[in-house]
Amino acid sequence: MLGENHSLLNDFPEHQETIKQLNNDNQDFAKNALRYHALDAEIRELELNNGPITDETIHQFKKERAALKDILYREILNA
Repeated sequence: MLGENHSLLNDFPEHQETIKQLNNDNQDFAKNALRYHALDAEIRELELNNGPITDETIHQFKKERAALKDILYREILNA
């Protein structure tokens, strides 16, 4: 679905406390989470407003977001 919010807290509500703790205590997690959320917001904005962007570029953004989400989720599970 276009414009769907994929924030970590939205996608993993059962891990809210862990996500908050990692954001406060782990600089690498916080940095990756910040990049993830920026990408998610940019993708949503482009999708909702039919931004001037190529399909290849939007797919690259989505691949990067997915890779970051995998990294972040592993860290959440290991915390």
